[in-house]
Amino acid sequence: MSVVAASVLGVSTTASAYQATFQELGTPLRDVTFVVVDLETTGTNAKEGGITEIGAVKVRGGEVLGEFQSLVNPGQPVPAFIARLTGITNAMVATAPDIALVLPSFLEFARDTVLVAHNAPFDVGFLKAMCARLDYEWPGFDVVDTVPLARRLVTRDEAPNHKLSTLARLFHASVSPDHRALADARATVDVLHALFDRLAPMGITHLEDLATAADPVPPEVRRKRHLADDLPDAPGVYLFRGPGDEVLYVGTSVNIRKRVRSYFTAAEKRKRITEMVRIAERVTPVACATPLEAQVRELRLITEHAPRYNRRSKFPERHSWVRLTDEAYPRLSVVGGVVAGAAHIGPFVSRRTAQEAVHALHDALDLRQCTARIPLVSKNPGSPCALAGMGRCSAPCMATQAPDTSYAQVADAAHRALTGDPGPVVRALSDRIATLAHQERYEEAGEVTRRLRAFVSGAHRAQKLAPLAACAELVAARPSGIGDAPGKPGGWEVVVIKHGRLAATDVSAPGANPLPLVSALRTTAEHVEPPVPPAPAAHPEETDLLIAWLDSPGVRLVHLSDTWACPVRAAGAHADLAWASDRVRVEMAVS
Repeated sequence: MSVVAASVLGVSTTASAYQATFQELGTPLRDVTFVVVDLETTGTNAKEGGITEIGAVKVRGGEVLGEFQSLVNPGQPVPAFIARLTGITNAMVATAPDIALVLPSFLEFARDTVLVAHNAPFDVGFLKAMCARLDYEWPGFDVVDTVPLARRLVTRDEAPNHKLSTLARLFHASVSPDHRALADARATVDVLHALFDRLAPMGITHLEDLATAADPVPPEVRRKRHLADDLPDAPGVYLFRGPGDEVLYVGTSVNIRKRVRSYFTAAEKRKRITEMVRIAERVTPVACATPLEAQVRELRLITEHAPRYNRRSKFPERHSWVRLTDEAYPRLSVVGGVVAGAAHIGPFVSRRTAQEAVHALHDALDLRQCTARIPLVSKNPGSPCALAGMGRCSAPCMATQAPDTSYAQVADAAHRALTGDPGPVVRALSDRIATLAHQERYEEAGEVTRRLRAFVSGAHRAQKLAPLAACAELVAARPSGIGDAPGKPGGWEVVVIKHGRLAATDVSAPGANPLPLVSALRTTAEHVEPPVPPAPAAHPEETDLLIAWLDSPGVRLVHLSDTWACPVRAAGAHADLAWASDRVRVEMAVS
């Protein structure tokens, strides 16, 4: 991300036009050199059998560049049924060169090409076995098999099977296959070109497309592969857009083009996403400097557009908090936002989960559960509720002459559980779970366990978010090219965080002093209004992403400006810092 754009991270959803290079688009099939090979052998077992003939045709762009043909002495008798099938007899191969002489010549003929064969595992399997037998290193050719391509493109109405002879007749090959290596290779060339003609209308025009060409992908989905052609090979966000330019789906990847291409292959098995691809008209890329920026942009764009095919993070306003009310006799309340000066835990992804945490606190503490406001001292005492009768509420509503000091102790315990130490609640519920399990009341034990898990999750999240939410500005950096940050090895990935929100980020040039970049990012960073702790000034999931990044290896604290003293763990440095002043500066070693 550029320095200028750093201050408006996530605001704009329109990316500048991106013109991909030919290298990024892949290699057009017309520019690929193929070697179509066929073997005749003494049997079907590559480890035990031998090769009797090799035939190959080198082609590019529909033009034949050369041919290779040689009989081979297999070093073993040719079975009678093989001789009848191929016409290759023991007498014919008796004076033929050994495979040790023929194989190096073929490998040189096929060097830097893509191998093609009809039923390629058979032919390539024999070639690999011969290389292993002669202690040659297999060159690692890319291989195209015409059999699965034919199964995908040729229906049973057109041909009863997908044998080479059947396909050669269907496509009017210039050579009829006759179980001799060179003739079969020539016929396979014609079949290959005919299959390419059928693949082109499906959007399969590059070598890289052939890897998934045989996948069972609906034609209307495969035809949209061109939507990925102009996308960058860079980390970032991509937005699938519909006919009215509405955002259908938002995703992120360390390689936008590669990820989007996968939506048009059998690798994508989600029915709703396949439905989305059918509707999509174009894909908008938003290239990012780092994967962290891409993750944050994705989250913000999902929140902004609420795409119908995204399932997560669309409605942060639905997050709930558990709050201790500000009353003479406080109680617990599930609220949609944070109130200044009150004790909270959360946020919870749903109101139901928040209510489970409330139940956990009620199980451990005798907090009142009624919702009526109770004065500090009442002239007319109320009637004790059923919970008071069971000893689960200290019944402050009964106080008439003086404030109920016993309830004040309960409220203080609840405040500590919400803001500092949840240990007493955890211990009380753990003991209860153990008792219920000992009594074989497993369903009740499971219910209490679920409540305890909800409470612990909310308390942990609040304590995790609060320190970063309170920091006015934090600048951190880590060496690029480590963790999830690809590219630009030798530089620094610099991040500016304000109140738990990503305000700016960029990557310095390899070997350059990153401090000027730090200064520029701080100057142009987004202005962030202070939130009400423990809520951050961003989607809670965004702050979670920033905390995870800070906890990644190699992170260094560069600059800190803080107005709220709190103990915070400097994650990457694995050290505890007491932020007692409003300004701390740690110079970063430049290596």
